Amino acid sequence: MTPVILVCALAWLVLGGAGVALGRRPIGRVVVYGGSLGVALVALVASVAQLGLGLAPETAVVLPIGLPRLGMHFSMDALAAAFLIIVDLGAAAASLFGLGYGRHEHEPWRILPFYPVFLAAMNLVVIAADAYGFLLCWEVMSLASWALVMAHHTEAETRRAGIIYLLMASAGTLALLLCFGLLAGAAGNYSFAAMQSMHRASWTGAAVMILALLGAGSKAGLVPLHVWLPRAHPAAPSHVSALMSGVMTKVAIYAFIRIVFDLAGPAAWWWGLVVLLVGGVTAVLGVLYALMEDDIKTILAYSTIENVGLIFVGLGLALAFKADGMMVAAALALAAALFHAMNHMLFKSTLFFGAGAIQHATGTRDLGQLGGLIHRMKISAVPMLIAAMAIAALPPLNGFASEWLLLQAILLSPALPQFGLKLAVPAIGALVALAAAFASACFVRLFGIAYLGRARSARAATAQETDALSRAAMIGLAALCVAAGLLPGLVIDLFAPVTHELLGARVPTQAGLSWLTIIPVRASQSSYDPLLIAMFIAISAGAAALALRRFGSRITRRAPAWGCGYQEFGPPSGTLVTQYSPSGFAQPIRRVFAAVVFRARDDVVMPPPGEMTPARLGLRWTDPAWGVIYTPLVGGIGWIADRANRLQFLTIRRYLAFVFMALVALLAWIALWG
Repeated sequence: MTPVILVCALAWLVLGGAGVALGRRPIGRVVVYGGSLGVALVALVASVAQLGLGLAPETAVVLPIGLPRLGMHFSMDALAAAFLIIVDLGAAAASLFGLGYGRHEHEPWRILPFYPVFLAAMNLVVIAADAYGFLLCWEVMSLASWALVMAHHTEAETRRAGIIYLLMASAGTLALLLCFGLLAGAAGNYSFAAMQSMHRASWTGAAVMILALLGAGSKAGLVPLHVWLPRAHPAAPSHVSALMSGVMTKVAIYAFIRIVFDLAGPAAWWWGLVVLLVGGVTAVLGVLYALMEDDIKTILAYSTIENVGLIFVGLGLALAFKADGMMVAAALALAAALFHAMNHMLFKSTLFFGAGAIQHATGTRDLGQLGGLIHRMKISAVPMLIAAMAIAALPPLNGFASEWLLLQAILLSPALPQFGLKLAVPAIGALVALAAAFASACFVRLFGIAYLGRARSARAATAQETDALSRAAMIGLAALCVAAGLLPGLVIDLFAPVTHELLGARVPTQAGLSWLTIIPVRASQSSYDPLLIAMFIAISAGAAALALRRFGSRITRRAPAWGCGYQEFGPPSGTLVTQYSPSGFAQPIRRVFAAVVFRARDDVVMPPPGEMTPARLGLRWTDPAWGVIYTPLVGGIGWIADRANRLQFLTIRRYLAFVFMALVALLAWIALWG
């Protein structure tokens, strides 16, 4: 199937050219998004066939481009096919959404040329089979996504987001470049097949893992490398935000798995400990960040950080189990990570599509200006509710299934021999549970304030439903959230070839179990019956509704709404200010946790006694990553740049002396390396 993906990538590049030629015409939107949808569906079918049919890894296709006498190698194995399913399913949904949503874009010529190039680059990264092709396509992916982020470049915040993203992307690519340099070794063979067969010193493997964690983690949004993500993702158009958050972060996760599980060689137990700690901290801080924000797209961007952290917890567990020879447990942890990666693409894309629909209907992304949208956007509210429930890990939806699978892997950790892992893994399990609880609060807050209650602004009161194509994309992904939640065994079996390829083991086959039960280890230890739970919820809810209808009072009572205790001097009961505000909803969690972590402070301005002016409440909080890492780093770079600036005023003799010393140092290094 590799040639099929290459042809699809070529078709996307052609569509990028069409976007240049037709970007200023209405037909351009139809050609680019419609063509991208068709190509993505072809690539999706090819990937499902490769993984579902269990086809053997193909011989690499070598294109006569790239490095002299080496070319560029492309190949598809089970790991690549699994991530191509995630990439192309997300690409198809975003293209369908773009067909409808794109008509509202004021400057489509800034988006249409880069959109299909972005899709092509992500596909090529996944099937690249040598370091040169991987890094080249990785850079194209970064630059195309940067151009899409900068589509609304007239806004100052967008320009700032673009600069930060470009700097972080460059730093991540540098880390991956050094990583592949260590993997290639002195022989300099950059094909993945050659890297897999090499034997390395333990310190080399450790350095490769750390560099891969930095390079891929910066693109995925691991703390403290996350600072670009909550700025860049909201700045892009909503379907591009869905691709960056739901799909591009998965390409980064693919890069980490490919390097650490496939190319780096045998893992040490402490590799898993490092990844576990980073993932657990990322999960909790990501959702705490989200609870501090009032902008819908920024909330979703921070939520992506949380879910990336959960995925890396699974990967860290898999590394720890793999290092100790517990391959079935490692397969379970890796399957949980892959399952959650796919689930995150499904519900996060749906949520970003819904955020775009809200922004177009109301002209704002501020939760404090919304409310009551369920009465005016009834159809799109349903997939938004399903996606919010899924990301909050409520059964029987897909988010609960993958997080439950992750917790089952955590429960196997007492068998690990290292004392450090015995202490750390239960603590990380507690962080995962805490992150899940915060995520529930976060999305109750988001959906409840945006869709329930009364409209908090005139635009929200007059909002209209989004177009049919956008609704179709949202409904399709929401339906997949339900399907993956009710049939998790099929998804686990689909990813089984990946775990077998990387670990030589797989989770027991789930197909054929009664009532669609999943049993990841042993029936005596744990099992999950999503269909029975769904039936119980449906029957209980139906019985409660019938009981209320049959025995409840039929008398209609009308009374003033509670005015928060301010009936005499405060606002009249039932006015909008008596509703929960986004900041007020999150205040208990903010005071308990964020006051320590983010130094969050409530600024309260009270009027003097006797004055009737309103009190003012403001919120201040700081991201510790900026104060601890990036602000000193920028200051240090500025100091070095000021000192290095003197070099441009030297004489020609001193320049020649520097060149000579650099040449001598380089020759000495080559001699020692040889």
